[in-house]
Amino acid sequence: MLGTVGLPIYLHAPKYFSDTYGVSLASLGAIMFALRVVDFVQDPLLGRLSTIGFLPRRLLSAGAGAIIIIGALGLFIVTAPINPTIWFALSLILLFTGYSLSVILLYTHAVNNFADKAQPIVARWREAGQLIGICLSAIAPTLFTEISHDPYTLFGGFLISVTVVAILLMHNIWSGETVSTSEKFTLGVPEARIRPYLILAFVNAIPVAITSTLFLFYVEYAIGSATASGPLLLLFFGAAACSVPIWTELAKKYEIEWVLGVAMLASLIAFVVTFTLGAGDIVAFAIICGITGVLTGADLTLLPMIFIKFLQRTDVPSEEAFGYWSLSSKLALALAVGLVLPGLEVSGFDPASPTLLGIYHLSVAYALVPSALKVCAIYALWRITKRQSASVQGLSR
Repeated sequence: MLGTVGLPIYLHAPKYFSDTYGVSLASLGAIMFALRVVDFVQDPLLGRLSTIGFLPRRLLSAGAGAIIIIGALGLFIVTAPINPTIWFALSLILLFTGYSLSVILLYTHAVNNFADKAQPIVARWREAGQLIGICLSAIAPTLFTEISHDPYTLFGGFLISVTVVAILLMHNIWSGETVSTSEKFTLGVPEARIRPYLILAFVNAIPVAITSTLFLFYVEYAIGSATASGPLLLLFFGAAACSVPIWTELAKKYEIEWVLGVAMLASLIAFVVTFTLGAGDIVAFAIICGITGVLTGADLTLLPMIFIKFLQRTDVPSEEAFGYWSLSSKLALALAVGLVLPGLEVSGFDPASPTLLGIYHLSVAYALVPSALKVCAIYALWRITKRQSASVQGLSR
């Protein structure tokens, strides 16, 4: 469910509102970026509220699902009764509020209820499940186009159905949940010990956020085949889902940080190669999609494992930590939409009348900008690994 209502919303919602209501890419990007101001308060607040146990986890989970359903209704099923721009913003706030609370509950459950040795097994099922959700959600509107003239209405129904099923299946799981306690409620900046991990998660998520946001545009205008976007999306996320067991097995045999570092370096090389592609290079881009899908599986699987491993060795409240973790991922997606889409529009890329210069700028945004950010992410991971090594050496002395 988290995969279904998470990343694919950034793929489909802006394009849907642009095509249906004529809202400009710059406006949609600005809205999605501005909504992160709400998240600066909301996500840590949700984490802290779940920490103090003001409601049973079972009710929190059901409430999160209900909020997601209302947001999905507003985005894809109900015709905007007010200004589409405002309606878009209100629906997204609801959907992402429910999404954030669900993320906090699920990842905190792993920290509180599974031993360190069991984390790779938990991660395998959790991240594979999310990636399967992403695959289904990414390809769903394309499939629904074959059976309906209003595919996004069916897509909204699909999101709601998956949410209902997930909440019902998880209902009894929360009964044995171990709830951490907090003596008082406070809200502030994240604790210093978790900041390096949040920075790493944020910087490393931006390249995937940018490529996900621009994927449909890139395939249609740079590669020159709009019809290939659906199969290529399925290939990308399908490869990511299939790679999860591989990465969890590697994490058992080798240091997780080193495995992730190698995967990140390979991703950097793939981004650079992508920049060399042009119109008609569908086969080459399909190969790139498969490779980068496998490498994205490493990001989605290993980064949470590294963070959970850290949390299990500290007294940082896991609910609060994952409140900020959820915020960092959404900030990355919002930054991609909020800056890249308006930036492309300013640089001269117009989907209605594409030019060679505009398509070149699209390729730069899709491949070179993520390359630079991947270098920053590799450096952030190196800093964390170096700090951990110094800490282990200090303890041994």
